[in-house]
Amino acid sequence: MHTAAGSQARLPIRSDMDLVWVRQHVRQTAAQLGFGLVDQTKLVTAASELARNTLVYGGGGTMETESLPGGATPGLRLTFSDEGPGIPDLEQALSDGFTSGEGLGMGLGGARRLVHEFSIDSSPGAGTTVRVASWVGRPPRPREEA
Repeated sequence: MHTAAGSQARLPIRSDMDLVWVRQHVRQTAAQLGFGLVDQTKLVTAASELARNTLVYGGGGTMETESLPGGATPGLRLTFSDEGPGIPDLEQALSDGFTSGEGLGMGLGGARRLVHEFSIDSSPGAGTTVRVASWVGRPPRPREEA
């Protein structure tokens, strides 16, 4: 799937095969936007963790990608949404080392460190939406205080 600057795509997350498609799409889109291999890998790793969370904890959902035209520094925004049970304790879920025993073991906190922007909106019974964004060539963001 070719993604031009400013374009969007929406992929379902309903099965393990969809997780493969999510990773492939994020890698291809990041490469087309000019992300280097290391930054592509960071985005794919974050996307893989967030997509797995969407599937395992949210009961499935979607990933939307949006390429962000930025002149010399284009970017990529990924939005993961589900209508699952929500996250009862966001602070705990974002803390380093917190894992439920599923996924890559890096958790939300690990995914947050791999991208330039990270936001999460979740409440019990109302599902979860996680948005992340990164820009080509931008240095990593400083570690946030817990």
